[in-house]
Amino acid sequence: MKSVVKFGLSAVMVATLAACSGVETRRQASDDFEYLNAPSPSEWKTLPDQKPEFTGAYAIPQGNFDGPVGASVDIRPPQQVLELIPGARYERTGSTVTIWVPREAQLQRVWSSVQSMAKNGALPVSNSSANTIETGWVNWAINEDDDAIEGRYVLAQEESRGRHGLRIALVEARRSDTGDALSEAASQRYATQMTNLIATTYDMEIREEARIRAQELVKNIPISMGKDRSGLPVIIARAPYDVFWERLPEVLTELGFKVEDRNRSQGTLEVDYKNPDELLWDKIGTERLDLAQRTYNIQLGDLGNRTSINFTDKKGKPVPEETLTELSTVLAAVIDYMNTK
Repeated sequence: MKSVVKFGLSAVMVATLAACSGVETRRQASDDFEYLNAPSPSEWKTLPDQKPEFTGAYAIPQGNFDGPVGASVDIRPPQQVLELIPGARYERTGSTVTIWVPREAQLQRVWSSVQSMAKNGALPVSNSSANTIETGWVNWAINEDDDAIEGRYVLAQEESRGRHGLRIALVEARRSDTGDALSEAASQRYATQMTNLIATTYDMEIREEARIRAQELVKNIPISMGKDRSGLPVIIARAPYDVFWERLPEVLTELGFKVEDRNRSQGTLEVDYKNPDELLWDKIGTERLDLAQRTYNIQLGDLGNRTSINFTDKKGKPVPEETLTELSTVLAAVIDYMNTK
């Protein structure tokens, strides 16, 4: 008996991100399919005694060519991998995607997300071991294609030259109604679809874990000055990256920064600074921050149980060390103040 699974909100979100247009618009670039009725090219006829000159730039290749035409052509760009796993690199080979992560512990955390998907029924499992899961037929019941698509996958942990990865291989894919096999391009799309579903699940679980840990640790995040791996001065928050990432925007807002953009996997925030209310400096008990009112970029670094914080201007130039030291003092005071509110 074939296992069929219907995905919930997270899968729908992935499908929505992947589908840039409706079924009709993704099948045609412009107007309609009248071009299919165009007459075949005819031989060029010349006048008597005329010496024609031709360029090969527009020559039509001769021969029989197989491939989709008209409504069978899918003009969408390749589906993009959602880069939701910090530090990960993605390697594509045909209908296989491998997620490479820098540490074995991080791979085990990603694998834990895969196992939770199998346990809660999001993945039908036909065979499994400690490091491999072979799925049953996964039914992508979404509106991205004319017909429902189903595929079987092998999800396996990999290790190569000190790298740790999760291999996501689409071993068979077909249309549910006809059983016809998918094209190579479509198979690649649904290998990416599974990759994005795993990454989305991982991201949701990590965020929830961070939220719980933040509630426990939020009252104890010491801030001090330190050095990065290159010996340059940085601010050090003595809290894990995931915890501090969830906490930082609230702290920055209290201090007068407006977060315009942020990317969790890259650890970057773009912020605009405006002097906060005068009362804040009295409340937190520090001198006014000597910082120009402009746009800044903040880069966070994952140091295990600590997080590094660096400020640069919009052009990437680091703020002076004296300013960074002031920021360190003010951030620590703001966190202490917020804990008493």
